[in-house]
Amino acid sequence: MSGDASNDAGDDERRPRAVAFAHHEIGLRCLKVLLAGGVDVALVVTHAADDEALTSLCHEERIRCIAADGADAPQLLDQVRGAMPDLIFSLGYGHLLPADMLAVAPAYNMHASLLPEFRGRSPVEWAVLHDAATTGASLHEMTARPNAGAIISQMEVPILPDDTARDVSAKVVVAAEQTLWRVLPSLLDGTAPRLFNDTGAGPCLPLRTPEDGRIDWRQPARQVYNLHRAMAPPCCGAYTDIDGVRYAIERARLSGNFGNVVAVGLPAGLTVVDNCIFGVCGDGRMLTISRLTADGAPVTPAQLQARLLARR
Repeated sequence: MSGDASNDAGDDERRPRAVAFAHHEIGLRCLKVLLAGGVDVALVVTHAADDEALTSLCHEERIRCIAADGADAPQLLDQVRGAMPDLIFSLGYGHLLPADMLAVAPAYNMHASLLPEFRGRSPVEWAVLHDAATTGASLHEMTARPNAGAIISQMEVPILPDDTARDVSAKVVVAAEQTLWRVLPSLLDGTAPRLFNDTGAGPCLPLRTPEDGRIDWRQPARQVYNLHRAMAPPCCGAYTDIDGVRYAIERARLSGNFGNVVAVGLPAGLTVVDNCIFGVCGDGRMLTISRLTADGAPVTPAQLQARLLARR
């Protein structure tokens, strides 16, 4: 018995040790991959104390887990150094790691796009907004510049014409899990590929905020529809303001029973035809809106029509 225990302890000592900065579904799924792949995760850093699924996993696996608003606190650097990691992973963490943190051990980030496309923040939302046909997950080396290090592995997922950002995010989580699982053995033994990441291929995109959801009805219907898809629930929704009331689209289609119908003589913006709500766009095509809210409360076609008529 004592000999077996000694061998087990020796195996544990040889396991590669990691610190994981993790959050949300990508963080949870990729942390499970690290554990399944034999990595000794000594410390998990998350930036939300209410990330219950992640903290519960850490509790079950007896992994020390701490919450931090950012990665630049001196005491956090001391804790990461104290964990003596061989590798550092950023898995859906959402904050840049400072240079002194990156100097502790080789660091890798899981980014929710096919780099070098959609570098920066809100990559899924930007991909949907740009009407991309595909996106995916990319594991890359971390450098001082965001999403600029060599690409280690990627996996592609389709973006279907009516997918919302939420739909695409769910696919990207699976792609991230598979990307890390596929490359982890070679990453641990030092044979993983390093592919060129052309940071000149596009800008580093900013974080999208609720205010970015304002609709410009002068744009073509496809662009307005893509904005709706990018901002659809659980986000706050693409919106338009009328007489101080904020109308947000929760569900809409560019096609459907009404097809890609063309408005005849109707002004751009919200309208009601045959007890159905439409959004008239700059190219004359209309979105069929099946769920609309007014300052957060559902509004019916009859209610909207009465409000629009009262403005005349």
